[in-house]
Amino acid sequence: MLSFKQLFRCCWTSLPAAVSILIITNQGIAQVPIIQPGPPGQPARIITAEEAANLASIQYSAGDVMFLQGMISHHAQAMEMSVLVESRSSREALELLAQRINLSQEDEISMMQGWLQDRDLEAPALDAHHTEGYELMPGMLTDEEMAELEAAEGAEFDTLFLEFMIEHHLGAIEMVENLLDQQGAAQDPILYEFTSDVTSDQGSEIERMDAMLAGFSPDPRVNLSAGFRDAGEAALNLQLVASLPKPAGFFDPDNPSGLPNRPEPEETLSPEREDEQVSDDQELSADDASSALAETTAEEEEEDENADPRPSLLRFSNTDLLFSGNFLVAGNYHGFNTYDITNPRAPALLSSVVCPGGQGDVSLVGNLLIMSVQEARGRLDCGLQGVAEPTSQERIRGIRIFDVSDFRMPVQVGAVQTCRGSHTHTVVSNPDEQNNIFVYVSGTSPVRDEEELVGCSDDSPFEDEDSALFRIEVIQIPLDNPQDARIVNRPFIFSDPESGVLAGLWEGGDHGPDTQRTSQTNQCHDITTFPEIGLAAGACSGNGILLDISDPENPVRLDQVIDPGFAYWHSATFNNDGSKVIFTDEWGGGGRPRCRAQDPLDWGADAFYDIVDGRLQFRSHYKMSAPQTESENCVAHNGSLIPVPGRDIFVQAWYQGGVSVVDFTDSANPVEIAYFDRGPVDEEELISAGYWSTYW
Repeated sequence: MLSFKQLFRCCWTSLPAAVSILIITNQGIAQVPIIQPGPPGQPARIITAEEAANLASIQYSAGDVMFLQGMISHHAQAMEMSVLVESRSSREALELLAQRINLSQEDEISMMQGWLQDRDLEAPALDAHHTEGYELMPGMLTDEEMAELEAAEGAEFDTLFLEFMIEHHLGAIEMVENLLDQQGAAQDPILYEFTSDVTSDQGSEIERMDAMLAGFSPDPRVNLSAGFRDAGEAALNLQLVASLPKPAGFFDPDNPSGLPNRPEPEETLSPEREDEQVSDDQELSADDASSALAETTAEEEEEDENADPRPSLLRFSNTDLLFSGNFLVAGNYHGFNTYDITNPRAPALLSSVVCPGGQGDVSLVGNLLIMSVQEARGRLDCGLQGVAEPTSQERIRGIRIFDVSDFRMPVQVGAVQTCRGSHTHTVVSNPDEQNNIFVYVSGTSPVRDEEELVGCSDDSPFEDEDSALFRIEVIQIPLDNPQDARIVNRPFIFSDPESGVLAGLWEGGDHGPDTQRTSQTNQCHDITTFPEIGLAAGACSGNGILLDISDPENPVRLDQVIDPGFAYWHSATFNNDGSKVIFTDEWGGGGRPRCRAQDPLDWGADAFYDIVDGRLQFRSHYKMSAPQTESENCVAHNGSLIPVPGRDIFVQAWYQGGVSVVDFTDSANPVEIAYFDRGPVDEEELISAGYWSTYW
């Protein structure tokens, strides 16, 4: 290989020839045709140099211009906010943050002004947003909010500044998203690069501000150390008495924590050794390795915040629990485990049943255990190999029924197939005179093919009244002959009683500015029954509903409510006497960090309703208030009532946000009275972990 010095001598001695060749080549290029290919299969055409230059000129859209003009005002207000920090805050970190924001916004304003002026377009004045009638861009402060910020000082100012600036930054990202959604927008390479910078830079600053805001909280649950089995812990009026690892066969022994595999760092050689062979048993010294890394440059890939780690074929997530005497059954996507809890401080594993299919919601009636199955991999024979075929008679999506007369050797005795599987199910009533029970099945998965299960249709109910959407299944199980369990009704509980429209509740979408995008009401996630008073409460994607179940085979909707802060109505729980209902909102699906300092306390929260004359009346929201990190999935999930005479007390799971005990005797003013939390499973990686459900 030629060294630099040898190459220089070679080229220097050949310079005249090289120059002459270059001249000839340039002369030849002037006569070469410029070709513009046609569509596939069509001939190309010859174009002129002028046409080629025009084709390469990127134009701009009206949306581009409006975006930049609006972003100038948006940035200008951020500078106005940052200027306030020096005279109102004593935190050095906040002052440095404000300086960075001010400098970056000033630089970007200059770029945007130049872009507009180069095209003879108007660049608005920096105070344009103060003119009467100006329409504020997303995230910008109103005059009232700006006045509130200006009037604040000290700790109050610090908190308000970060909260407002986070919203301001989120607004800038929203502006970019709105622009890129427009056809033909951001074709100019400079503008497109700027939009990428805005999203990246503002997103990074949001994370820094969120961490800073969380640091203001005195709550002991904030910034607990991470760990799989050794994370930091914080508790108030609760004591951890036992923590059990998953049983053998219910976790990946090569990766018990469930963390995604991190790629091994690529071996990189320093430049001066790139021509040398390195044998398999030869290692670089520490100095050589650090030198190689120092000489190596690579662009860091941005992580997609919505990307989840690739799931394994067999999922091992624990789900719901049931209690019966001295027995505890823990549902799992992989099956279920039974424990002897005679000594509650030292539960003893009795048996593990491997029967994949998720989600594993479990109930017990007498000696019959009912388990929900929703996934396409579920097999009637509980096989681990899944079902590869699109349609197969080996697949089960619905409920399984086990005889657990001997918990050490359960036997599957029945199964009922449903069109959307069973995400959850609810035992509605005690056995009737014929020793039958009724079970409500809530399916949330896609509708299966009619070739696999006759009668399944995913058509809109406007087109097909037999659609599997917008309904639940009512299953009758004869306790004496569970193999004869069957669907006896598929009621459209979301229909409009006046118009007869089957899809009669929330149609999906947001509720206006600064509201959630709420899911369409075409399914129930969870239904809770109170048979003694003939009522059930349903958390049904886009609505909370109240049902009359005095005739359990034919439930009738009494009332429905909507909440502009709810994304997905997830679960429902009655109080002691059935006069109140708690609904939870699973904002982010359970796998996202939704308890950060920047997140609203009425999103992903509990909502408390009183039942007055058969109608639901909203009283308040409650959300665990200790800010969590970006690596902790957190949102209101499953909870249960603690039956204390004369009081209404609820225990709530928040995934990696821990467990809260809340007194809602005064439903308009719920109060947290106890909690337990531990740090994230991993300091950097976001994985689905934490507390799925809680029980008294």
